[in-house]
Amino acid sequence: MKVLSYDPELCVGCYICEEVCSETWFKVTDGEKSSIRILDEGEGPLRAVYCVQCGECIAVCPTEALYRDRKGIVRLRKKLCVGCLSCVGFCPYLAMFIHSDQTEPFKCVSCGQCVEECPAEALAIVEVETARAPGVQV
Repeated sequence: MKVLSYDPELCVGCYICEEVCSETWFKVTDGEKSSIRILDEGEGPLRAVYCVQCGECIAVCPTEALYRDRKGIVRLRKKLCVGCLSCVGFCPYLAMFIHSDQTEPFKCVSCGQCVEECPAEALAIVEVETARAPGVQV
């Protein structure tokens, strides 16, 4: 399966990935509506938070709104989502996001738009055999 990958040593903290993501999916430039978040914790390299497609959220969804598509990517069926936000609280990577403008949570689906626009080439779409288990670094 193809998933997003991040190299903290290459990231320059331009936040273009956040802008591209929010523009692609929500048609606005708003980091709070991005499915990738670049964090500067003041020590060491910047950190990225995004869905690694581990699928841990699927089991906690009471309406089965979360599922794996044929490519292995975890997706959300908005029509089935009741906005309980169990997936948000359960995500081991804190990569299921919410915004006050909408009922449903959102997450990275490894579309690659951020990869195309990253000037530092800190992001890539890579092939992995299986989804990562919680606790495994990306």
